[in-house]
Amino acid sequence: MQIPKAILFDLDGTLADTAPDLAAAINVMRRNRDLPPTPYEHLRPYASAGARGLIGAGFNIRPEDPEYEAMRIEFLNHYASAIADQSTLFDDVPHLLNGLDALQLPWGIVTNKAMRFTDALVPLLDLKQARCIISGDTTPHSKPHPAPLFEAAKQLAIAAEHCWYVGDDLRDIQAAKAAGMYSIAAAWGYCGATEPTHWNADLVLYSPLELLEIVRSKHLA
Repeated sequence: MQIPKAILFDLDGTLADTAPDLAAAINVMRRNRDLPPTPYEHLRPYASAGARGLIGAGFNIRPEDPEYEAMRIEFLNHYASAIADQSTLFDDVPHLLNGLDALQLPWGIVTNKAMRFTDALVPLLDLKQARCIISGDTTPHSKPHPAPLFEAAKQLAIAAEHCWYVGDDLRDIQAAKAAGMYSIAAAWGYCGATEPTHWNADLVLYSPLELLEIVRSKHLA
């Protein structure tokens, strides 16, 4: 484990608990169709999978289904209209980020969220101090492709192999490995239907403070 020169984070399910607003958008759609709400506990694990995962969980509709695209647009419009009504940073994330700032260790965000949502949400969550913000449409490819992580490293002017990437979805770990970054599974996040211990991540952590303790030990050694 090398000393990191930068730490990059996924957004939904890693830095921010955005599942309540994402789930609410699904249930607005269900209410408009005279359907009962889908329990939040059922929708939450799919939050990091975006529209694809949430529409699948809420309606059993897949991207290959003919009605999917219209529902995806509807879902995104509902979400955009209430993007931070209930979303917050996870407990201890502010302490983690303040600790990285105190160590003068740059950090950034690499998310599959489209830029129009990222740009709206980041200021509302007080994450404006991120040194780079890469959205799902910043590069031609999104995670698990490594292109967004390479773009983040480029913007930071730090070689990819000297960056750590932290995320709560298998695609995050796949992207980190493809980019040659040290991969950390954020088990405090949503994590989908599989155990993060099965993702072949370099490290699995269960609290943002665990990450800060490791980084501090590396920098102060």
